[in-house]
Amino acid sequence: MLLPIIARRCASAGPAEAGSLRSRRSLCRGPLLALLAFVTALFPSAGGAAAPNILWITCEDTSPHLGSYGDPYAVTPQLDALAREGVRYTQAFAYTGVCAPSRSCLITGVYPVRLGSQHMRSTTTLPETVKCFTEYLRAAGYYCSNNVKQDYNFAAPKGAWDDSSNRAHWRNRRPGQPFFAVFNFTVSHQSQIFCNEKKYQENTRRLTPAQRRDPAKVVIPPFHPDTPEFRREWARHYENLTAVDYQAGDLLAELARDGLAEDTIVFFFGDNGTGMPGVKMFAWGPSIHVPLLVRIPSRWAAYAPGPPGSALDRLVSFVDFAPTVLSLAGLEIPPHLQGAAFLGPRAAPPSSLVFGGKDRQGECADTIRYVRDARFQYNRNFHPEVPFGQYMSYTWQHASMRAWEQLHREGQLRGPTARFLAPTKPVEELYDLAADPWQVNNLAGDPRHAADLERLRTVLYARMREVGDLGLLPEREMHARALGRTPYDVALDPALNPVEELQRAADLANRRDPRDLARLVQLLQARDSAVRWWGAIGLASLGAQAAPAKAVLRSALQDGAAEVRLAAAEALLAVGEEAIALQTIDRCLRDDSVFVRFSALQVASRLGTRARPLLPSIRQARLDDPRHKDISDYIGRMVEYLPGRLAL
Repeated sequence: MLLPIIARRCASAGPAEAGSLRSRRSLCRGPLLALLAFVTALFPSAGGAAAPNILWITCEDTSPHLGSYGDPYAVTPQLDALAREGVRYTQAFAYTGVCAPSRSCLITGVYPVRLGSQHMRSTTTLPETVKCFTEYLRAAGYYCSNNVKQDYNFAAPKGAWDDSSNRAHWRNRRPGQPFFAVFNFTVSHQSQIFCNEKKYQENTRRLTPAQRRDPAKVVIPPFHPDTPEFRREWARHYENLTAVDYQAGDLLAELARDGLAEDTIVFFFGDNGTGMPGVKMFAWGPSIHVPLLVRIPSRWAAYAPGPPGSALDRLVSFVDFAPTVLSLAGLEIPPHLQGAAFLGPRAAPPSSLVFGGKDRQGECADTIRYVRDARFQYNRNFHPEVPFGQYMSYTWQHASMRAWEQLHREGQLRGPTARFLAPTKPVEELYDLAADPWQVNNLAGDPRHAADLERLRTVLYARMREVGDLGLLPEREMHARALGRTPYDVALDPALNPVEELQRAADLANRRDPRDLARLVQLLQARDSAVRWWGAIGLASLGAQAAPAKAVLRSALQDGAAEVRLAAAEALLAVGEEAIALQTIDRCLRDDSVFVRFSALQVASRLGTRARPLLPSIRQARLDDPRHKDISDYIGRMVEYLPGRLAL
């Protein structure tokens, strides 16, 4: 890999450096011409120029609330200038509405549900096959720096970065070496909306009085109640974006001062949607829609998908970013990558849809999948028996979230504002994006859209099978089945991850139809424990109508899979078998597995006041597992707050 480095250094050197290189006779006479021809053949780029530098400017928790996207409330002059100099993608989407799973997708070009990185937060292991795309760049001679966030739900390989720290910078590379650099701005993160006033004023100290936002003028989404708390926090979010704008401007000025603006392709994008309750951590359009600006200098004009200042409606997903960077660098795209390049010599035709989902976020287990095309978004909720807005200690730090819950308890929510905290959710959602960008009018039951519903449902299920979606397995089961291998290996093994069979089981469980009782009992007696789990979930969803299945549910309390035992216990509680059900949950609260204790705490949280007899075991449920520190941490949080929540 020395040849590409030497050639690029010669081709991109400044006058002084070029003179120094020319003095090295072995490199800068006739043989150099042959060397450059060889390198150009290996690393094709626009006009035969050296490979471009690539700069990613990323920011946290940001939907397209920028002036360049037509938002009149936004104050983002530096980013608006970048949009005028480059192209603006109007249909760019994170994999999910939270950072770590989405970032695992960005850095690998593989869907989180194939890697086993779909849960927020969690730890998976990569197989030898899957690398961070920066490893390919480094092997080709690039200097790769990351300032500073990784957050991939796996430990980054040592070869992923030359430097990943708060000191990482393109300036630390060897002279003339091409670079890929990431700078991540955290001032727009959700936590900086609800931080204390001193911290907030420090974050936004550069804003002028004219750049401060009047909460009275903010546009409140229709799914949020119009309260002072929501107005104040939305205004804070916009002011945080102005702070990001200052930081992005500083970085672009550094690039220009270093004489690199014409040698560097610049990306700006958010890592997921806005960090507000009911937006971040979910799978609706506002949760996943992000800004994406790309400036391509004239030197690589052949790669530009449109003239400066243009807007593109091409569908782009985070799974496409890794192959895109490799394409821009003139490298081959490994066949295991699940996305497609949207720029560079290996750019693919536009995709007709994007795919993604939501799995456990924090303490709240859930499974949602979506597909989105140019007009519609279809969401499949695999756990309609639980609300969208399950209690999460992190989200409830928002004053707006606490006010929202209070209105819910008082019965004051109506229409779209009531959806988030409703006790259950629909199995399917379908939204017309042109008519309903906030996605509040669910068309899944509208016969006029039956064909669109069926089409997108079919596409979604096929995509889940194609990518090897691990999300229909209980989280503990996914890790247990991957012992001695990796979740990536399990994903496409039909014996360990029978996706199609699990889809059928989930469909039956989610129908909540008492006429399916006999079929659900059959599921509960299946050979695969994950199928049995879905059978128990289906019986629990029937509530009192599952009473004829009491005997088989009692037998399921002895199942070898803890998830089956817990779901059967929930079903028995609904049919009046309280004592034996609570005994089962209590035993799981004292299990040796952090996953089992975690699942038992989630059940207790859903039971509310009925879980009060479990309080002694809840208070003693802490358990540390160095292999799954995040799960241990969430157990600790639930032990702290559940006793108080169960008293409400």
